[in-house]
Amino acid sequence: MRKAPRTALALGSGAVAAALILSGCAPGANEGGGGGPVSQDEIDKAMTTPTKLTFWTWVPDIENEVKLFEEKYPAIDVKVENVGQGLAHYQKLRSAIEAGEGGPDVAQIEYQYIPSFVLPESLLDLTPYGADDLSGDFVDWAWNQVSPADEVWAIPQDVGPMGNLYREDLLTQAGITEPPATWDDYATAAKAVKDSTGAYISNLGATQAGQMIGFFWQAGVKPFGYDGKETVTIDVNSDEAKQVADYWTGLIQQDLISTDVDFNDEWYQGLASGKYAGWLTAAWGPIFLQGTAEGTSGLWRAAPLPQWEAGQDVSGNWGGSSDAVLADSKNPIAAYELAKFINDDEESAMKLATEQFLFPPQVSVLEDPAFVDQESEFYGGQQVNKLFSEISETVDTDFQWLPFMDYVYSSYEETMGTVIAAKGDISGALDTWQDQLVKYAKDQGFTVK
Repeated sequence: MRKAPRTALALGSGAVAAALILSGCAPGANEGGGGGPVSQDEIDKAMTTPTKLTFWTWVPDIENEVKLFEEKYPAIDVKVENVGQGLAHYQKLRSAIEAGEGGPDVAQIEYQYIPSFVLPESLLDLTPYGADDLSGDFVDWAWNQVSPADEVWAIPQDVGPMGNLYREDLLTQAGITEPPATWDDYATAAKAVKDSTGAYISNLGATQAGQMIGFFWQAGVKPFGYDGKETVTIDVNSDEAKQVADYWTGLIQQDLISTDVDFNDEWYQGLASGKYAGWLTAAWGPIFLQGTAEGTSGLWRAAPLPQWEAGQDVSGNWGGSSDAVLADSKNPIAAYELAKFINDDEESAMKLATEQFLFPPQVSVLEDPAFVDQESEFYGGQQVNKLFSEISETVDTDFQWLPFMDYVYSSYEETMGTVIAAKGDISGALDTWQDQLVKYAKDQGFTVK
């Protein structure tokens, strides 16, 4: 069975994160960078001193990029470890931080979980090491994910701007010659597709919080906020959020959108068999779909998400990750240089995009003809990378996360997921979700706005 990309999955329990928050666990003072900007002499010395680094990541074959780093800095030896994906990765990382030993120097962390590591002071602020100088190398909204204020907590690695993958043959059979431009058009198309072909125009995964949050992001909803200290904003049941919820409730209750749990065998088969005439997904989706439904090659096309108002050009994000340096790394300079090199070196960044197929946040890759001009046979010769590169420019920069997103996702499954699966009132489920999140935040000692 194929597994979804890590960026497509949500974590389950928030128990480990809550334990760290409640205990106020924080590592000891780190070496280098605590007294101001790191000098070039310090960097040169660190990068020519024999050093061993440990890098925890789930990216397949990232040893190829690490090899480039070691060739440039032969004194540095990097041990790459995959300690698991999802909950297993974060549980082991937090356990190592709490124990004060056994952890990596550099760790891959998804954007939504960065605040939960910032709160207990587990990550190194990379600003003294020169990270702020990299801000122009990445799309603004991705940089904001790692640097929402003055500090820089990680280096962006990949992102998931959202678009619409659709079966051109099934839409044509339903009399639809262009991808729906607005959500109203999409609802009309959903009925035409169902009546003509029996297929669902797409699937809304019942327990897929990441997809729904991506739809919120596109609609301008600001469900979460965090000041980096003790105050959080929780507004998952705003009027704007309920507009999104009511839209999907209508389509689901008319049986025009399915609510199958995604990323399992039945869902994969649905993509391959034509049960779904499309997939509202992220920029990592085109390659994933190509491997999942290879028998449908040439039938698919890609387009931007439908818009809430005609003429708009806005998208949301679903997924993506970064590389962060742990605050207790004994070699912070070398660790930072590794995180920077992997994601900002021109050759390494291009390898991530074209060999591991991580959708890039790096401006240089997004503008490189070697990446954007690729034509995909699976998508009828369409330049899909170029399309999603353009979509990436339309993602709202101002989007934040809570420092307990583990719990947010598990709570979503219990509240929203249950109602979506039962084809109930999603708007009402937002109220329940809001109440649960507010109660949890207050129980953890946060001030809730």
